[in-house]
Amino acid sequence: MAAFPAVAQINGINEAINKAGRQRMLSQRMAKAWLAVGQDVESSKAEKILFDSMALFDRQFVELKAFAPNAEIKSTYSALESIWSEYKGVLVGASPAVNTTPSLIKLDNMVLALANQGTVQLEKFSGHSVGKLVNLAGRQRMLSQRMAKYYLSNRWGALVPDQVNELNKARDEFQRALTVLADAPEATNQIRQEIEIASQQWVFFDNALQRLTEATNTKKHAVEVFASSERLLTLMDHVTSLYSQLT
Repeated sequence: MAAFPAVAQINGINEAINKAGRQRMLSQRMAKAWLAVGQDVESSKAEKILFDSMALFDRQFVELKAFAPNAEIKSTYSALESIWSEYKGVLVGASPAVNTTPSLIKLDNMVLALANQGTVQLEKFSGHSVGKLVNLAGRQRMLSQRMAKYYLSNRWGALVPDQVNELNKARDEFQRALTVLADAPEATNQIRQEIEIASQQWVFFDNALQRLTEATNTKKHAVEVFASSERLLTLMDHVTSLYSQLT
């Protein structure tokens, strides 16, 4: 499981973009963990990830709301607060069930949309090319969790609209962004090395995802998807942190 830092306040715009982007990831990671618990896929780990992610989302939300540098961004986080409260209620209100999955995913996507809106607004406020790269690298964390979420949802037989198409869209976006991040003029040698490691992990993850439509898709494959998504998340979180430290 990735260990994410918890800081009492935000020191600078790149850190704000990083944490705002991490909120996007957490919206999808919580849903992934909830689905894993429901299917008894690494259930003890998944339960810990779920509650740790909820606590981290809460802490970062307070930090981001306090940091918001203009009225537009403050408004975004005010809107996010009520949707997050509703989403949190579904996550912990009852045991995971296949029939409640569509409503849960509808809420997690609403949280994602507002978290992404805040991230983009902070990137725009920064006015620097590095801010754009921090946003892009941070988005990779979210995509890793989004793909695993839709894999588990589809595997469970949940009636979620366009879930396979959404998974494939996320796969394509992730692959393209890896290239952009590696080729960016601002990328240091260390960043390029970390992206190369992430690219190797991506091959394993992508292979696991492609078993979704196989008749032999088993719980073992679901465990591989869950574990690979966590490893890829850790790697991309490190890349995002490295980009956020650039000036």
